Amino acid sequence: MSPFATRCGLDTPARQAAVAHATQLLRASGIELVRLAWCDVHGVTRCKTLVTEAAIEALHNGVGMVSTLLLKDTSDRTAFKVFEASISDELPGFEFASNLLLMPDPDSLHILPWADNTAWLQCQPWFPNAQPVELDSRYQLQSALAHLAEQGLGLKCGLEIEFHIYRLQDATQGNDLDPDLAAWPGRAPAVHMIHPGYRLLSEHDMDQCEEPLRIVQHTAQGLGLPLLSLEIEFGPSQVEAVFSATDALTAADNMVLFRNGVRQALRRAGYHATFMCRPPFQHIMSSGWHLHQSLVDLDSGRNALMRDEAAPLTQAHDARHTLSDVGAHYLAGLLDHAKGSTLLCTPTANGYGRFQPNALAPQSIVWGRDNRGAMLRVIGQAGDSATRIENRLGEPAANPYLYMASQIHAGLAGIAQQRMPPLATEAPYQTLPVDDTGSTRIPSHLGEALKAFQADAAMAQGFGDAFVRYYSRIKQAEQQRFEAAEDTLEFQRREYFGRI
Repeated sequence: MSPFATRCGLDTPARQAAVAHATQLLRASGIELVRLAWCDVHGVTRCKTLVTEAAIEALHNGVGMVSTLLLKDTSDRTAFKVFEASISDELPGFEFASNLLLMPDPDSLHILPWADNTAWLQCQPWFPNAQPVELDSRYQLQSALAHLAEQGLGLKCGLEIEFHIYRLQDATQGNDLDPDLAAWPGRAPAVHMIHPGYRLLSEHDMDQCEEPLRIVQHTAQGLGLPLLSLEIEFGPSQVEAVFSATDALTAADNMVLFRNGVRQALRRAGYHATFMCRPPFQHIMSSGWHLHQSLVDLDSGRNALMRDEAAPLTQAHDARHTLSDVGAHYLAGLLDHAKGSTLLCTPTANGYGRFQPNALAPQSIVWGRDNRGAMLRVIGQAGDSATRIENRLGEPAANPYLYMASQIHAGLAGIAQQRMPPLATEAPYQTLPVDDTGSTRIPSHLGEALKAFQADAAMAQGFGDAFVRYYSRIKQAEQQRFEAAEDTLEFQRREYFGRI
């Protein structure tokens, strides 16, 4: 029988050359173990760890993975009843916790800088009949980018990620490995802060945090990520990492690598990194993931959001004063479908506490010119090739593939309908008039965001009805357990703080 890669239609000359290169590198570098990793629907990496020769074989024929890993909620409980007959109609191919096959991307090979003689390959799941698993989040972004390319456009994204780093109280065990305290989900680690906070960009705090931030730096650069800066953020123990812009798929892959790498490297050194939006302590500051995005004309490589000169008879608060017509339509789509896309940008029950007034986080569905209180911040001016839209809606725990795909689907809807945005806001936290649906307000909790996602036509058209049902089921499981929790703070501590 032909190799599985051939049956999947993956075995192109370019991939064959990449497989040969990866094989040579694995054998010549003294690699002993290879992690075949896959990003789940929550943005968490799972992996099979193979010895080198088995990993080389997997480049041709894949490696088995239990299909229920696609069906987990944030506590690792399976949200679907895979041993009941109805699953065949609901999720064909997932019956009885059967196997999928992970196919590695040979171009994704990394030697992990924090682990001895260990390499890493990114994978995507396939059904045994050589059909792609369309529920996979990376597949969803690839599909969205293909739809965007049909319009002659690509997406370029820059990452600006706030997160928290703590020092473990027990640097050896982390206080979360006592077998007598095992639970599902388990106990979160006990921690100390690495800086006291409320001194934005403090050089003193930067010096105090040099050890963990050097680990972050060396990890990111060792993985080949385009790190630009590491900064002391406003909140206690809060930091920020900023990366150069790349094409969207590379940016999403980089986000997965970065979160995965810094958590593991810091843990080995006695620290705990969390991308939870609001860690479970008093007096913290919420973390956001600000997604900078621009459209690229695939023929010319030109920034398709930029216009050479301001449109006639426009003023600064008009979108077409700064953005091209396509850019204005794209911006309008992001606004029109902000409620429906919130679930993909802020997917945890914890993240909705961030949307508070005067906290440099959005509260209303508005855009502004270089306005950090607006949900969408338009940066640049006519003639500026760096013109872009910054979406400030996301949390750092978001699945990057779904976050970016949601932007494409919303923006494409605006382009298709040639929608025009309202005027820019100059007062993003003032009380705005709303219709009966509260159309100018960002959803205030996970349940509201879930309903908006299910009702959004652009999300259904872009992701597909099957994905909407699938993702809704998983988020419903999380929401129901959150609502049933006797202590919602302890729920968040166990569900998110030690796990994302």
